[in-house]
Parts: sequence; structure tokens; C-alpha cells
Amino acid sequence: MENQTAVTEFILLGFTDVRWLQILLFVLLLFTYILTIAGNILIISITLVDQRLHTPMYFFLRNFSLLEIGFTSASIPKVLFNLASGCQSISVAGCFSQCLFYLTAGTAEFCLLAAISFDRYVAICKPLSYTSIMNSHFCNWLVLGSWLIGFGYVLVPLVLLFRLPFCGPNIINHFFCDNFELLKLACTDTRLLGLLVFLFATGSISGTLAVTVFSYFKIISAVMRIPSLAGRQKAFATCASHITVVSMAYGSCIFLYLKPVGSSRLDFSKNVAVLNSILSPLLNPFIYSLRNKQVKEALREAVRWITVFSKNSKV
Repeated sequence: MENQTAVTEFILLGFTDVRWLQILLFVLLLFTYILTIAGNILIISITLVDQRLHTPMYFFLRNFSLLEIGFTSASIPKVLFNLASGCQSISVAGCFSQCLFYLTAGTAEFCLLAAISFDRYVAICKPLSYTSIMNSHFCNWLVLGSWLIGFGYVLVPLVLLFRLPFCGPNIINHFFCDNFELLKLACTDTRLLGLLVFLFATGSISGTLAVTVFSYFKIISAVMRIPSLAGRQKAFATCASHITVVSMAYGSCIFLYLKPVGSSRLDFSKNVAVLNSILSPLLNPFIYSLRNKQVKEALREAVRWITVFSKNSKV
């Protein structure tokens, strides 16, 4: 890679070059990042500690929160460092690492969302076979497969991308190393590789989305056959949080990646990337905790236990 490029680092333009705005953004992003990490760690802890949440759905939710931590940590710490220091550079190796972790976690999230939708399909449409199908061995393989697919799916396009000659300019009009922006900086014809990146993005998003849509089509068909309104509402309630998260994740990523290179305004793309990289990982723990009765009960019990423990320790 070093023999084929004259560029040793890239410059991330970020959001603004006005210093007081950079400081304000640093404070807001730092607060948001801390909340994101704390919220997802709370979900992981609650689903580990509470025995009632040792089910496949919460096993997937726990791993999804772990992915969210990795996904947002792939870009936000570097953004915070750049805002605080005023240094906007990132090495070629650092750029490659950021792309690899960001896209791996993002692709693995789509696979895991598809696995969660399949879990809900089996729970609602095949309840008598649920424990035999969604056993711990199968669930472990679904999570491991999500990670492996995420890594394997993005590795080849990224290796090909970073083997391109970069001889200048080296300015990326984004707050992280976006692969589509990097394609524009290569000193060679990138149309074929751009098409390959587009096809890989299309495959990862549309493939997992097809599984999710099929699962919910079957779920809706089964739920509509439930005679009582209360029964239908209860069945839909178990899927409400997942549907909300799926809508946010796929909505932002379809806009960002399922488009030809350079087909949309950069500023608007950056705003959508903020939603995808920062706000979604922040909101997901609140969505699952506020819309899920079992998680709310586990949180209340945890708060009561902490309160009792703190009072006893003072005595």
C-alpha cells in the first residue's frame, strides 16, 4: 500500500472550521458518546444479570448493543480528538482501520437485525418449535456468523480501495473516512471499483432487509389470524422495538450507500451519517428499554437493589 501512494495521511474536514463551533460540537458529541456507551452497557448488563432475560431475543439484543458500541467507537473518538486538538489529519493506515471497523460493525448489525426478525418469526409463527429451533448453539452461530459476514464482506473492497494510488488531493469532505469519498481521491479510474463497492453495499443491505421483510410478512399474516384484539396487540408489542430500530438503521443506510457515487449533496449526506453513526446508537437502548415491559421491570428491580444496597452499606 505504501509503495503505491504518495499520500501518507488524509485531512478530514469535519463539520466546520469555526473554532467556537468546534468546541460546542465537541461538548455535544462527548455528552452524546458517553450516553451512548452508558446506555448500551446498561442493556448488556441488565440482560446478563436478570435470569428472565436469558432468552434468544435478549441474547441478540445484548450482542446488538455490543455492536453499537463498536460501531460508534469506530468514528466518534477520532472526531472528538480532531475537534479538541484542531488537528484534522488521519494516517492512511488509520483511515483503513476506521473504515474496516465501521463497515464491519455496520454490516454485522444488519445481519443481527435479520436474525432478530427470524427469532420473532419463529416465536410467533412456530411457538411449539421455538425452543428446539432457537437453541443456544444455533443462536451462537447466528451471532458469530454476523461478525464473520460483516468482516468478510467489507474486507475485499477495502483492500482493493486502499491499493489504489493516492497522489493528491488528500482532503476528505467528511467527519470520518467514508469509502465513497476516498474513491474520489484516487489518481486512477475508479468506476469499476465504485460499481463493486455499490454492489457489495446493495447486497449487504438488500439481502438482510429481504430476510427481515419476509419474516415480518409472515408475522403479520399469523397475527391477523389471531381472533382477539388483545392477542394481536400483545403479539405486535413484542416486535415494536425491533421494527423501530430496523426503520432507523435501514432508512439512513439506504440513503447513504444505495446510490451512485456523488449523486447527493455532501452536507446532507453528512447529516444522515450523523444520524446513522451517533443518534441511532444513542436512541436504541432507550427504544428497547422504554418499549419493552420485561426490560423496564428488570431496570426497576436493579434500581431497587442498588438503593437497598447503598442504604445497607451506609448503616
